[in-house]
Amino acid sequence: MIETRELTKKFNDFLAVDGVNLSVGAGKILAILGQNGAGKTTTVRMLTALLTPTCGWARVAGYDVVKNGHDVRSSVGVLTEQHGLYMRMTAVEYLDFFGQVYNLSPEARKSRSDNLLEYFGLAEAAKRRIGEYSKGMRQKLALARAMMHNPGVLLLDEPTSAMDPESARLVRDEIARLKSSQRTIVICSHNLTEVEELADQIAIIYRGKILIQGALDELKTAALGAPEYEIKFSREWDSSGLSLPEGARLLSRTASGLKIRVENPAEVNPQILKLLAAAPVMAFQEEPRTLEQVYLKVMAEAKGGENVH
Repeated sequence: MIETRELTKKFNDFLAVDGVNLSVGAGKILAILGQNGAGKTTTVRMLTALLTPTCGWARVAGYDVVKNGHDVRSSVGVLTEQHGLYMRMTAVEYLDFFGQVYNLSPEARKSRSDNLLEYFGLAEAAKRRIGEYSKGMRQKLALARAMMHNPGVLLLDEPTSAMDPESARLVRDEIARLKSSQRTIVICSHNLTEVEELADQIAIIYRGKILIQGALDELKTAALGAPEYEIKFSREWDSSGLSLPEGARLLSRTASGLKIRVENPAEVNPQILKLLAAAPVMAFQEEPRTLEQVYLKVMAEAKGGENVH
């Protein structure tokens, strides 16, 4: 549903996006992470056919963003960081207006608007002016607008910012539901916990260039190395005679347990458990590693490489 090759955008001498390659299928969520000014928003604007690439190409929902800009814009729903809400309108008027923009019939506009306002908990405030809404309510209305024409592709910039935990949970659940309906979703977010929960693929961008991308487990291995495991014994046990299989490396050993690094857990861990059949194993658990650790490591290496040069 979204594919780019060497997608690049220059503003005069400033290289905002540098050769970005992405491929996101139907029913998948891609999260793009990076500092402010890293190129996330410029990339999204090219994917919505609002900016013309300097070179490279992108296809969204089967349409070329340069040759078929109108079709691209009709196929995507966009939630931007700056919502562009019309503060004097009511929520009903606002959604109806955008339904007209997308050529929905009056019946479809009303049905879609009613359903979205109800789902996001805005039905009771539907006839109040948007200027009276809280930040969280405005965020929910902006997301409802992005979904008004039932698009196959959603591009969401900080979808839960300014929301209370309950509303943020609702939006995350809705994003997961939309994914299950075979939509393609791109999220730009600083909320790493949210990204860990939702994303199938993650791309980290710095100064317009993607540093690393893939599934979270792939990123953990690429950035942090093979996973580490802690084996705890229920009582003191002499493991000095234990010879680990190929693909496992001992990091530390005590009478109460072991710490090991495993290159191929799916294949090697069952072998280790067989070797420990007579041991008083109380726990065999992977040491937790987070997206935050991956992000900080990748960014530190990128900045360190600049300093070297």
